[in-house]
Parts: sequence; structure tokens; C-alpha cells
Amino acid sequence: MKILIKSAQLLSPQSSFHKKVKNVLINNGRIEEIGDKNYSSDKVIDAEGMILSAGWFDLGASVGDPGHEQREELSSLAKAAAAGGFTEVAVLPNTVPVIQSKNEVAYITSNNENRLVQIHALAAVTRNCKGEELTEMIDLHEAGAVAFTDGLKPVWHTDIFLKSLQYLQKFDGLLIDHPEDIWLNLFGQMHEGPNSTMLGLKGLPRIAEEVAISKNLELLGYAGGRLHFARLSTAKAIDKVRSARKKGLNISCDIAVYQALLNDELLADFDTNYKVNPPLREKSDQEALIKGLRDGTIDVLVSNHVPLDDESKFLEFDMADFGIINLQTFASQIATLAKQVEMDLLIEKITDAPRRLLNLPPVVIEAGEKANLTLFDPNFTWNFTAEQNLSKSRNSPWIGSTLTGKAVAVFNNSKQLLDV
Repeated sequence: MKILIKSAQLLSPQSSFHKKVKNVLINNGRIEEIGDKNYSSDKVIDAEGMILSAGWFDLGASVGDPGHEQREELSSLAKAAAAGGFTEVAVLPNTVPVIQSKNEVAYITSNNENRLVQIHALAAVTRNCKGEELTEMIDLHEAGAVAFTDGLKPVWHTDIFLKSLQYLQKFDGLLIDHPEDIWLNLFGQMHEGPNSTMLGLKGLPRIAEEVAISKNLELLGYAGGRLHFARLSTAKAIDKVRSARKKGLNISCDIAVYQALLNDELLADFDTNYKVNPPLREKSDQEALIKGLRDGTIDVLVSNHVPLDDESKFLEFDMADFGIINLQTFASQIATLAKQVEMDLLIEKITDAPRRLLNLPPVVIEAGEKANLTLFDPNFTWNFTAEQNLSKSRNSPWIGSTLTGKAVAVFNNSKQLLDV
């Protein structure tokens, strides 16, 4: 089927059409024509005011499959991701069993060549993500793992962290760390500050993140290698990355997209949907994250999609698990962020930047290239209802809300999902 996308603004820095408004003809999974002509087609999408970019890539989503399929299966993850604008998702290794062998990597990645949403495996650094014994990372890399991390858990063991950086240099591998001092955060429920004091909840202090970053940057300076910090949340954390980069360290980082938009005032009603780790911080941290997005200190935006069943989430606040589902609602947060950060900068952080960090081929919008594309309407208003939720979990504060900003079409592997 020939699909003509009319009058979309193209955001593809490596394309000769970057930032231009053009018509794009897609035929049998490839971009056939780009220009100003009204090309013959089977379907026309009027994309005036919309943005066409490389397919969005999520560098950090959780899935329950295998082990907790009642939370999220690979199939439901893919459906939610496609509806949210993603054509590729890298999943964290915190499954049961943990992604730490060739078989687990193969289970995650099998049939990728035929999927609308390709799912990549982030393999564990340590066995069972316990931080005590290294996995066979070379074998996992050869099996198709795109990077190495203990996912939602920090690589807390100093010697293991050091050896990981050294080991991964054999194949230019990327170490992704969730920086957290687990002892400083022990029993914490939300950001440590005036609001946690008023609510009578033990806090998760900024220093728990910042101490881990300082230590691991020292180890990076000593060992070399490539290090990526996942889900940063404090102003000082961003400053530390900014300073380390000026010193020449090979460091990158990401934040959960909602972290720059929400703050700890939202927990006043003890809504467990807002209980996340790292926690929602204060407005000053939000402002620092916005600055980090603008100046390029923050390389990547992630969904931090963490599906949880009702038995784990809808409890008394101190009993509830940390996490939020955020694949389908991601685009609306991009649209909101675009009021403070240039849209082309935001799109780069969910297209080119994650692929570059993982040493994956770039996606370029040019005639003859494979159509791995996302069409995004930043002005589309829609209702996110329980019936529209494609995740198997419902731990989202946005269910029942009217949102602005939506991915209206995705194309990949000669398949497409159209919402126009």
C-alpha cells in the first residue's frame, strides 16, 4: 500500500530535508519519494502542523515477560509502545529469570525483523542483578544485547563496577547505571524535603543519587570506558555530568520525561501512581533538568515505563511499589516539554541519540531508505481512558485525563499503525 504523508515538517538532522515541510510517499516499507508533488497513493494523511521523524526509540522500559506476564507481556508492551510513537524499545533486564544468558536475549529479540516495534535486550551486568558476580557480557553482546545494566537496581559493588567498565572496553560496550546509594534511600518513600516532612513520610534524599554519581565518575576516570547514567533527577546530578564531560570523560545520561514536568507537591493526596524511583523532586530540580535538556547535558529522554499489578501498586503509600506506565502518554509529555525546549532537540533525544549510544545504525529520512518513522501531532487532543490503555497494568495518573500531543502514525518493517 502506498501512503502519502502531506505537508509534514521533517526532523532528521542527517537528511537534506531537515526542518523542511515536504510530502513523503511510503511504499512497501520504504520511502519512495520526498518532495512537493501530490504523489499518487492509496491513502493520504494530511500532516499539516505535524512532525515526521525517525521512529522513536525508548532506552529504558520495563516488561514483566518472562515471570510477571500479568503486569506486561512483550506483545502488550509492543502495542502500548506503537500507540505511543515508538518503533524500537530497549527493555531492562529485571525479569524472572533475569536477562543474563543467550536464551533470555533470544527470547526478547526473536522475530524482531517482522515486528512493527523492535524490542532490544539490555542484559544484566551482574547475575540476577544482585551486584555480586559478573555475567558473561561478551557472550551476551554476541547474542544481541545492546548494552549492559542492572536496570532498576544500581551496580553498587565498587570492584564489580570497575571491572565492568574494563570488561566492556573489549567491544566498546556501554555500561548503563541507575545511580543510587541504597543505604541512604533505605525505607524512603518520596523525595526528602518539606513535603515529605509534612506528609510524615521517610524521604529519598538527593545525596543518595549524587554520592553514587560522584563515586562512579571517579571510577570512570580511573578505568576508562563508556558510562551512561539512567533516570537522573536532581540539579546537582546534572551539574556533575556537565563537569565530567568538560573533563573529557565518556559520559552520557538520560531522564524520565515526566521528571522535568512533575514535582513532589503531587503526592499531597498520597496517590501511589506518583510514587516513582527516583522520586519526583522539587521545582528547582525541574528547572535544572530543563536547562540540561536545552544545553545538551541530558542526552536521552526515556519513558521509565514500569508496569505493576494492582496487588503491588494500589496499597497504602508506604507499601506500594515504585513505578508508572508511560509509553502511551509519552508523546503528550514531549508536547508539553516543547513549550520550554526546542522541539528538534527533544526529538533528537528519542531518535538519533539512543541509537548512537547503542552503536545502532542511524535512521535517515531520504528517498530509498527504510521507513522507520514516527508521525507526531503536538496539538492533537485526546482522552486517555482505561479502555484505550494497551498496557496490561493501569498504574498511571493520566488514565481519565485529556491530553494534548499524540503520535498518530508509526512505520517500521513494512508495517504501520495509523490513528488518522
